[in-house]
Amino acid sequence: MFSYEFINHTADLGIKVRGFSLKKLFENAAKAMFDLIVDLDTVETRDQMAIEIKGGELEELLADWLRDLLYRYNGDKYLLKEFKIEKISPEGLKARVRGEKLDMSRHSLKREIKAVTYHDLEIRKLNHEWQAQIIFDI
Repeated sequence: MFSYEFINHTADLGIKVRGFSLKKLFENAAKAMFDLIVDLDTVETRDQMAIEIKGGELEELLADWLRDLLYRYNGDKYLLKEFKIEKISPEGLKARVRGEKLDMSRHSLKREIKAVTYHDLEIRKLNHEWQAQIIFDI
């Protein structure tokens, strides 16, 4: 299940994301970020890309994952919709993502996200669920 909620933050945009596993948490965080950028119903999964991120602390890995995806949008104009974490460990993560190039005649953009921040970035496991808090610079 995919869901996220907004959290109060003064100047930037904050969200809280959940997942039943760490892999699902990272997938849901990526999907939430793109849901903030574009109406995902307008995005097709025409292209697929493999992504590798080098390891680090969980929060650092999540920030690097989202920054890589955001660069693919800001730099290469890719809107991504499907995210599959194949492996996640202290060494890093491997994933496959699907989406398509931005087409202003079909895609309805919602807002600009400038950056993923470390401010109040937090990952924790509560009972049987993983949760992350992420703040975006808009």
